[in-house]
Amino acid sequence: MTMALFELEEDFEPDRNRQERGLRAILEQPNRGRIFVVRTDYEIIGMVNVLFTISTAMGGFVILLEDVIIHPDFRNQSYGTQLIDYVIQFAKRKDFCRITLLTDKISAESQRFFQKLGFQHSHMIPMRMTFES
Repeated sequence: MTMALFELEEDFEPDRNRQERGLRAILEQPNRGRIFVVRTDYEIIGMVNVLFTISTAMGGFVILLEDVIIHPDFRNQSYGTQLIDYVIQFAKRKDFCRITLLTDKISAESQRFFQKLGFQHSHMIPMRMTFES
């Protein structure tokens, strides 16, 4: 699933080893976050990466939502909505203060999807610095 995701995103390049290393880092240390998946009887058709951090502004734990993807053959069948609804309920049950996500600036469809679920645009602009590892 992550390979398909990174093929779509302009800011990232697919790199199976790197993406698998990232997934393992989360799965092996659940205090960092969770990977939630959507599956049929036979295969995984979607996933989301939920990372935990602390916001001093909010005074508590918050979630950074990344890597939201549903396989193209299963889109527009409410799987994405169910997946994000699950994350929202998880965040509420665990007393997280906020969920933040990044979505592609050029994807109006993606932005509408998240707005429909209650997410709002922020005045914050993401900036990044990357390091080769």
